Amino acid sequence: MNRREALILGGTAAFAAGTVLSRPAGAAVTTGGIPHALPRPITIGDRRLAAAASVNAPGPFVQPKLPFAESALAPTISAETVGLHYGKHHKAYFDTLNKLVPGTPYESMTLAEVVVKAATAKDTAIFNQAGQAWNHDLYWEQFTPGGPKAPQGQLAAAIADAFGDQAGLVKATTEAAGKVFGSGWVWLVADAGKLSLVGSSNADSPFAHGGQPLFGIDVWEHAYYLDYQNRRPDHVKAVLETIVNWSVVSDRLGA
Repeated sequence: MNRREALILGGTAAFAAGTVLSRPAGAAVTTGGIPHALPRPITIGDRRLAAAASVNAPGPFVQPKLPFAESALAPTISAETVGLHYGKHHKAYFDTLNKLVPGTPYESMTLAEVVVKAATAKDTAIFNQAGQAWNHDLYWEQFTPGGPKAPQGQLAAAIADAFGDQAGLVKATTEAAGKVFGSGWVWLVADAGKLSLVGSSNADSPFAHGGQPLFGIDVWEHAYYLDYQNRRPDHVKAVLETIVNWSVVSDRLGA
């Protein structure tokens, strides 16, 4: 991460932190049917996403290039699903956002700033598009080929502390995915180095409210239905066991 990326990241983190000061510390919230403690404001942010054009620059917002071939995630996620998910759904969030922001204060913000500001302002139309654009940037990046097949170092220790081991994390995440009613996401979140799982509905995310997501599993039907039909748990389990790049997740923890 270069100095410019660090400065951008710090600005985004400060922006995010400023939006949650009015919430009581440790307040309990429920998202997607999963109760959890409100995460602390971001302190380190997402290092890898800082390099993406959509995070570094204000609008018009640019969808980052897919960091692998559409067939690279098969058979866990088929090339057909990746093509539709990235090329149609993800692209549409950027296209729609770019139609909504001209002439608004959001036009001069980065994507990360738009997500946080729109969440705070309850600007649903903007938030839905920006939130999903940001969520998917994080989603695709965590599947970049390479890296260890299992968590290592500080990340492995944090997972062991929270879930017992990697198998425990997979089991808990699969169960959490089943508690998200309808469309949404399941997130592994860090708060002062402690890990927990958070479910969110639609375009929402812990990041939008000052949290620090390490990975996000998309449980909208467009993410898995062509490959798994209604077997959402099978999809989540397969994703975690076969295609997550754990070095990316570790970087997001700052480990």
